[in-house]
Amino acid sequence: MPWQQLIFDSSRDAAPALEEALLESGALSVTLQDSADEPVLEPGVGERPLWSETRVVALFDADADIDIALLVLAGQLGVTRETLPPFRREALDDQPWERAWMDQFQPMRFGRRLWVCPSWSEIDEPDAVVLRLDPGLAFGTGTHPTTALCLEWLDSQLLTGLTVLDYGCGSGILAIAALLLGAERAIGVDNDPQALLATRDNAIRNGIAPERLLTYLPEQCPADLRADVTVANILAGPLQQLAPLLIGHTRPGGRLALSGILAEQAEAVIGAYTAQCHLEPPALREEWVRLAGVRHG
Repeated sequence: MPWQQLIFDSSRDAAPALEEALLESGALSVTLQDSADEPVLEPGVGERPLWSETRVVALFDADADIDIALLVLAGQLGVTRETLPPFRREALDDQPWERAWMDQFQPMRFGRRLWVCPSWSEIDEPDAVVLRLDPGLAFGTGTHPTTALCLEWLDSQLLTGLTVLDYGCGSGILAIAALLLGAERAIGVDNDPQALLATRDNAIRNGIAPERLLTYLPEQCPADLRADVTVANILAGPLQQLAPLLIGHTRPGGRLALSGILAEQAEAVIGAYTAQCHLEPPALREEWVRLAGVRHG
């Protein structure tokens, strides 16, 4: 069955009310999208950040009367049909949506051995280390450059028997990758309880025994924790603020990898760690940087 779409160009402040009014006008679903390639950085837990230029896309049945829907929408917004926000109307051809969605997500290789694959894919390589993670998670599946940089770094490390701290664990992708690559134990820390649930669920899906991956909110993390390897894929501001904590949770001689840093922010982050760590030259992907090094003994 084909569909119809109404696409509105809106703003950060107006988009939520427009979304609600479209649903009241008969839309089957409403999607909010960035219409100006504007990244949203460092949202708080529970926040729903939007873009200054927000595209609002409403999906309707093929037989829906769009003219009536627009009249209802105008009434919901308290305007006339002629003064609705700018929009365009499109027909959307029918297609096998599940297959089309699945085809977008292919196995991704990071480094020499590590692969991140959706559950329906197979890897035919004898030494492959396969992490199963389906798309759709809000917490990261390896497609972002900062996650890719950290996964590649983990693949290059000798982790056998070590303890790895994943600070800002999100989906748990880095902690689980470390365990699959040979780490004995991992600790995931995140300030979002939903991220900790996602981490534990993904660990189970990858055959990780619960006792090998412990999760904590920041205030619950043991003060005496000393990891052999610390990875933190968060953002430049928190990395600077958390430098004493992350260094303190890394044993002397232990290794760190830090990402979520834009290239122009690298020097400020380096400055927060250089007194107690030897950092290698930054690794760059697109506009993002990974810093890696060793805590002084």
